[in-house]
Amino acid sequence: MSSHLATVTWRRTTATFDRSYDRNHEWAFDGGVVVPASSAPELSGDPTRVDPEEAFVASLSSCHMLWFLHLAGDDGWVVDEYVDRAVGTMGRDDAGVTWVTAVELRPAITWNGPAPDDAEVADLHHRAHQRCFIANSVRTEVTVTAL
Repeated sequence: MSSHLATVTWRRTTATFDRSYDRNHEWAFDGGVVVPASSAPELSGDPTRVDPEEAFVASLSSCHMLWFLHLAGDDGWVVDEYVDRAVGTMGRDDAGVTWVTAVELRPAITWNGPAPDDAEVADLHHRAHQRCFIANSVRTEVTVTAL
């Protein structure tokens, strides 16, 4: 199998260290991409940076999309555009622990030429979800609402 490297770096930028510490940090990936990150704005983060919860939602969406495109191509369908405005919802479990309780993928797909019917699209989404490595790795309920 494969392994995937991400380096997360944070540095103190003030003389003191207390609860008001700067949440800004960077994610560096093995291909050279560096992403400015922070905590969510509600947790004193910088809204101009990616927060872990957004990245989690994007990761699920991206994985699902890549499998969907792969399977659509295998089935002979031609996709011109796939736009997913995915939404993650935070909640608390029975022990009061906060977590991402649900992610709704909301892909809008533009087809080139004949388009599959609704049942075929639903089947593509079902098969993509079954094969998505990220979805298979989490306890969050992930649903797909085709737009």
